[in-house]
Amino acid sequence: MSPPRYLQIKNYLLDAIKSGQYTPGNKIPTENQLAEQFSVSRMTVNKAIRDLVQANMLVRFAGVGTFVSDAKAESPLADIKDIAQEVQQRGKRYSCQQIKLKQISAYEMLAMQMGVPIDSTIYRSVIVHFEDDIAIQVENRYVLANLVPQYINQDFSKATPHSYLTKVCPVSKIEHVVEAVMPSKKVQALLDIDSHTPCLQVNRRTWSDDRLISFACLTHPGPTYKLRSIAAKEG
Repeated sequence: MSPPRYLQIKNYLLDAIKSGQYTPGNKIPTENQLAEQFSVSRMTVNKAIRDLVQANMLVRFAGVGTFVSDAKAESPLADIKDIAQEVQQRGKRYSCQQIKLKQISAYEMLAMQMGVPIDSTIYRSVIVHFEDDIAIQVENRYVLANLVPQYINQDFSKATPHSYLTKVCPVSKIEHVVEAVMPSKKVQALLDIDSHTPCLQVNRRTWSDDRLISFACLTHPGPTYKLRSIAAKEG
């Protein structure tokens, strides 16, 4: 007796994942495509996919599609850790690419984020962080030039901006705003993803001695990254 059709589809997808046909972050065929391929209803396909989602083999994004899951890279949300140390603590190899490091004048929206007048001098850095040669974060950071004057002279291929800033301006307060976004063309190229891959974006502002020092926009590929927050219980 042959197994139920939904189980055949489930085993087909599992075999495709294990063989490397679909790798972590890859989008699998749509329910309609699988229903047509196996000559079954979408309800049957949905059951197979739902089982794999519950088993953490697949992850769904409403309106975008279903992707192969993985043991996701993880960052703490209630704290700031150096991404290089995070990667190394997972037993992986860290590397980065410095894309940009330059001086700019604060435009209206940036000036508002940084709490400074328009046209204030700002240093901007763009870094891509890698785990085992896979891009896991685009860091687009803005730093107040008058408070961190030597930022522009650093080599961030050797030490991360976080590592440098915590030495010269110890963090006293942080603010995180997290949202799901679709990647811009620039982010697609830097993370080596397609336009349909959803991303997690963290907008982070950091203060030192009650002075706003830095505003960073951190973009991660959603299917292979997660953020964690642990709150202490009261009482």
